[in-house]
Amino acid sequence: MTNNLALLGGEPAVTAGRTHFEWPPMDDTTESKVIAQLHSAISIPGRSGIVADLEDALQDYFGVRHAVTFSSGTAALHATYDAARIKAGDEVIVPAWTFHATASPLFHLRAVPVLVETGPDGNIDPTAIEDAITPRTRAIMVTHLWGRPAAMLAIQAIAKTHNLLLLEDGSHAHGASHGGKKVGTFGLAGAFSLNGPKPLSGGEGGFVLTDDDDTYYRLLTFGHYNKRAMSEIPAKHPLAKYAVTGSGLKLRIHPLAAAIALDQLGRLDGYLAGRAEIARYLTEEFARIPGLEVIPMPEGVIPSWYGLTITYRPQELGGLSVERFHQALVAEGAVEFDRPGSTCPMNQLLLYQSPAMLFPGHPHAHRRYQAGDFPVAEHTHAHTIKLPVWHREQDRPLAEQYIRAAIKVSDHHKELL
Repeated sequence: MTNNLALLGGEPAVTAGRTHFEWPPMDDTTESKVIAQLHSAISIPGRSGIVADLEDALQDYFGVRHAVTFSSGTAALHATYDAARIKAGDEVIVPAWTFHATASPLFHLRAVPVLVETGPDGNIDPTAIEDAITPRTRAIMVTHLWGRPAAMLAIQAIAKTHNLLLLEDGSHAHGASHGGKKVGTFGLAGAFSLNGPKPLSGGEGGFVLTDDDDTYYRLLTFGHYNKRAMSEIPAKHPLAKYAVTGSGLKLRIHPLAAAIALDQLGRLDGYLAGRAEIARYLTEEFARIPGLEVIPMPEGVIPSWYGLTITYRPQELGGLSVERFHQALVAEGAVEFDRPGSTCPMNQLLLYQSPAMLFPGHPHAHRRYQAGDFPVAEHTHAHTIKLPVWHREQDRPLAEQYIRAAIKVSDHHKELL
């Protein structure tokens, strides 16, 4: 290519003037459903109306006995740990690289998150899990980073061998599967976010899946006190006497968020199929560009393509820094190319190095982390460039412009050194 880089005064490769990516997709049908809900009820204290409709639909989609909605993915994760009976001093193994909410609720339970190395794909490395198991280990929490399912069969086997609970954070991976089984259904419980950019979105919200009745009752006790807990926890169950107050927390989803999520759930498989087509094209094209690498998807794994992650290889481009390469991409108008920020190796976060300021007396002294503890996760994170994946065929020309931008910057990398 002969055009000068836009960063150095040339014409940008991406000429599309509109917003390049918006999520969730909403149309007149979505709007009408939200307005109908607005006129129906904006507060639902029990399992009825749009909340019941959404939970029923989630149960059908994932093939589970129970789905419980919450106000956020963080609340869903907090409820999952509580329902799994994680108590003070228990250790829970979590991937070193994930969004902090995967593990931060453990501090509120005075439990200890134990960070474990990840593979180059960002997911927890099964070979590193067993070395982290101690007599205090109670559970393994698995994240499916960027919507790419983790190695669940190997992790299931480890959990079974050591009699550990298996929990999942599927917040990036709605509809993704491994070996034909949907993410979020491999263990005791799976927590999901319905936050704005997630593959299934309600704007805000979250939910937990489980097949276990006792876990279901504990989820209700944790965040759905009074009417719902009273009507659904059997009178003879030990938790029934606490139904009025529950644990003292009210973490219900908003009915308007539930209306959006239910509308989006009916479209999810179509969105995922469209993303898969665009992702296939992007993956093939990025693989041909010097300096960029896309880690292949293992056989039997179907991702949600919440994000397509590219590993930058500076040694192929004369040592050009990832920061400079990314700056040049954005200057070309490819503004959706992103560097992961808050979703980072958690040993770099102060909360995981020194939680005492926020959680005085927390039993964390034997698990203190610092930068450099997880070289694979940290190196991969530092060299990752991320792109959202479009789902409509009419977005392919825009995807092609993004490819041209990446080719242009790679071809002209010497001008940036």
